[in-house]
Amino acid sequence: MALPHLRRRRWRARPLDEAEAYARCHGERGSDVKLVRLPPRRPRYRSILRTGEQLRRRFEERLNEREAS
Repeated sequence: MALPHLRRRRWRARPLDEAEAYARCHGERGSDVKLVRLPPRRPRYRSILRTGEQLRRRFEERLNEREAS
């Protein structure tokens, strides 16, 4: 007589959040690692942006001239 094959329910762990997953993979953060907040970036000068745009346009013109030749 054959016994029916019983399937066992597989136990699943709950999903981990990012902090728990990091702690599991890398261990707890030691005192040798320190998070540092950087000051905000200073604003860019408009003249630099303007000359950068001029440089890009001139480069594009030179590429177009090369393709035309």
